[in-house]
Amino acid sequence: MSCTFVTGHFYWCPYMIKILSAQQIKQLDAYTIMHEPIASIDLMERASRAFCSWFTERVDPATTVGIICGTGNNGGDGLGIARLLAGFDYNVRVWIVRNSAPVTDDFETNLQRLKNSVTYLEQPVSSSVFSECNVLIDALFGTGLSRPVEGIYADTIHAVNQAKALRIAVDMPSGLLADKASTGPIVKADYTVSFQLPKRAFFLAENAGYVGEWVTVDIGLSKSFLQQAESDTFLLTQKAVRKLLKPQKKFDHKGTRGHALLIAGSYGKMGAAVLASRAVLRTGAGLLTTHVPANGYEIIQITIPEAMVSVDRSEEWFSICPDVEAYTAIGIGPGLGKNKKTTQALGDVLEKANMPMVLDADALNIMSENRELLVLMKQGTILTPHPKEFERLAGVSKSGFERLDRQQAFSKEHKVVVVLKGAHTTISTPEGNLFINNTGNPVMATAGSGDVLTGMLTALLAQGYTCHEAAQLGVWLHGLAGDEARKRIGSRGVLASDIIDHIPDAFGKLN
Repeated sequence: MSCTFVTGHFYWCPYMIKILSAQQIKQLDAYTIMHEPIASIDLMERASRAFCSWFTERVDPATTVGIICGTGNNGGDGLGIARLLAGFDYNVRVWIVRNSAPVTDDFETNLQRLKNSVTYLEQPVSSSVFSECNVLIDALFGTGLSRPVEGIYADTIHAVNQAKALRIAVDMPSGLLADKASTGPIVKADYTVSFQLPKRAFFLAENAGYVGEWVTVDIGLSKSFLQQAESDTFLLTQKAVRKLLKPQKKFDHKGTRGHALLIAGSYGKMGAAVLASRAVLRTGAGLLTTHVPANGYEIIQITIPEAMVSVDRSEEWFSICPDVEAYTAIGIGPGLGKNKKTTQALGDVLEKANMPMVLDADALNIMSENRELLVLMKQGTILTPHPKEFERLAGVSKSGFERLDRQQAFSKEHKVVVVLKGAHTTISTPEGNLFINNTGNPVMATAGSGDVLTGMLTALLAQGYTCHEAAQLGVWLHGLAGDEARKRIGSRGVLASDIIDHIPDAFGKLN
């Protein structure tokens, strides 16, 4: 089953992971309890066992484990975890933070089941209170938190963060809000073990120091609810992306795999044109013509013999729109510069070209400074800004949540696909949906990596992929090629050209 897009609607693909709001996660729990059916305390036990299964595979039983619980259901999970870990012969200490907050029935049940003694924290907490623990498990608050933490809870979080121990959060780091920017104290977890689904907050750069490395554990929540739940945010998966990949046919030839036009490069920036061009060819376009200023002609001919070259009449920059009718897709922007004639030529391309297009780098910077060009973009055009380029296009955002909202709004307003590059690159569509990528790694934070992505996306459009398909497949493969490069080369010293060299490996992994 594949994903089908039509204007205004998204038909759900079962291989994608929906990202739900905190309120929907609460409803998912309730639906599971009602329709499985299962008692809420038994669902809590299932969650505690899933956490412990992950934990016991990684933490030695000789470890002293401290578990800090609130009095809600997240605290109930913590108490269940404490009982189970004690059964595995861990040295477990339990603290319960108690003030006027309500106590849930399931918390009370798990407290009665716990054989260990507990310590109540009701006064200001010393930073040394957890000093004997090698590992601290944070079970103060879950997804239900809706406001900043204060009082005894804030003191406890501060003490947890001061402790010289490995910190592991149950479902969410306490103090972190799932659906909006957080302002109060937050547990700085090394690991977050999330039940069933990741939360939207996990994918934002400002939360990385709190979430740490996140994993999900399956606790058997209702698949029926998940299928029916409405969401505009999805996590890409390998299975979903694999479904988009077109099969290679025996009688394919270069004419059936598209002819891409890449407009790139200027004096001193021809490397961007080279990288993008190599990426176009590595990603499978049948033919490539690279349009460059005259001083780039020999560079392209020598470094990329597989490419044809269209030469601009200017020696140093892009100044005239070439004949675009022969091409099946256009990529424009890497290393382009912002000369006045380049601005005019970009406008001519946007006006004349009716084929799919990718806009990157200086093409975006020119448009942010000449906003009348925005109305010339054709529906489905792919834009690939990094955060600063997007800020110039759409305005300053106070938080990652606001930036995502702006990204979705920009796509809907201009009927374009926005690929906002980052550790978790996000793809927004004209229909208002958001797709989050989970491939890639820090070695890709290197000059030219974005040029490679532009080339890959242009190649996929040239081969007949839709803008939605090209964006998802291209972003996933780009990150996967970076992952393969890190495996082969190491965690430092990877170049953008190394990412290109591993595009075939990424295709092989996807297959």
